[in-house]
Amino acid sequence: MRDAYHEELDSIGEGLVEMARLVGSAIGRATTAMLDADLKLAEAVIAADQKVDDLQHDLEARAIALLARQQPVATDLRIVVTSLRMSADLERSGDLAQHVAKLARLRFPDRAVPGDLHATILEMGQLAQRLMAKAAEVIITKDVDLALQLEQDDDEMDLLHRTLFQHLMDDRWKHGIETAVDVTLLGRYYERFADHAVSVAKRVVYLVTGEHADELQLPEAPVEGA
Repeated sequence: MRDAYHEELDSIGEGLVEMARLVGSAIGRATTAMLDADLKLAEAVIAADQKVDDLQHDLEARAIALLARQQPVATDLRIVVTSLRMSADLERSGDLAQHVAKLARLRFPDRAVPGDLHATILEMGQLAQRLMAKAAEVIITKDVDLALQLEQDDDEMDLLHRTLFQHLMDDRWKHGIETAVDVTLLGRYYERFADHAVSVAKRVVYLVTGEHADELQLPEAPVEGA
């Protein structure tokens, strides 16, 4: 019985990894759909979000069943509860990728992003995908140091987000109000997506250590020549 129980715990972890990989792929594909005005790809991303939702519902059902049947305590209880919270973060990340794809569909055959912001949005999309890939790795490896580094990696997304607003507030902005709204929304989608990836990593820290990530310190970088 205990072997079956721990196999079920492991399968919940595997489901979280699959969700992370799916939403990471979704944000990358949604970015491509938006920048290339690719309606077919946008529709595919929108439809694929159902799989993420189904995975979350399945994980929730299994986790609740474990709570009811096994009444786990200590570390096992922490695993189940934390997994539920991570699945919610990942499901929301999928929704954000879907929002990007829906904006691409809404503006088709035009592009929502003006040419002078193409590179910034592309970089935000690629960074979001990398952050989620790292979050998936953290779920697999339970590497606390790597998990803590994600928050520092997210600083790059915050910088890109600020760059967008600098363009929007510039007196030379010439793309109109509708495009300004689109760009504002896109910046928020990517910034929140990155926040959810960081949140997943922080929850792994809690799962492993029993302490919240904000209470731990990143390892100091080695001093050159030391």
